[in-house]
Amino acid sequence: MAHFGARGPAEGGPAEGGPGFEWKLYTHDRPADLGDRLRAAGFVPEPAETLMVGRTADLAALPVEPPEGITLLRVTDEAGVDLMMAAHDRAFGVERPRIKQAVLAELREDPDSIEVVVAMAGEVPVSSARLEIRAGSDFAGLWGGGTDPDWRGRGIYRLLVAHRARIAAERGIPYLQVDAMDDSRPILERLGFGVLGVTVPYIWQG
Repeated sequence: MAHFGARGPAEGGPAEGGPGFEWKLYTHDRPADLGDRLRAAGFVPEPAETLMVGRTADLAALPVEPPEGITLLRVTDEAGVDLMMAAHDRAFGVERPRIKQAVLAELREDPDSIEVVVAMAGEVPVSSARLEIRAGSDFAGLWGGGTDPDWRGRGIYRLLVAHRARIAAERGIPYLQVDAMDDSRPILERLGFGVLGVTVPYIWQG
């Protein structure tokens, strides 16, 4: 906490209108009372998510085509990250400036560790998602994936899962992991993801 508290908003520290940083607590984490310790230290829990894992090869083989009017844009610069954040804000109804700063830093410092894609309806960003890769790991993480409510139910989320799975397959990564919200879990189960546990995001604002 001292490490993050000493950093400014641009570096991922506490920022007005946005959380300072997030601690993901999984059911297999130890000690068993770690959640109580985090709350005692000032962390605030958010709604629980489901830890799910799928086989990259199976997901990459999904027969998915973009819905009519949707194109995919690979994000490589700040302008693309702004589109990603616009889609995120539409999807989740909340601004998270720390996500923008983290993605920009990753693209700048280690571009091989992240792939970001935005689903565009013409000039309008309606969904976005990230694939996060750690060197030497058999798992890559699926993050984001939120879609504008006006565009839900058309297969965009499924498209973004398959798109990122193909990238992971090209990189030789056998498994994909996702911390799924309640809206996403049924879709992921239909795509072949299995449940491994539960995770609770704990937010610290300093």
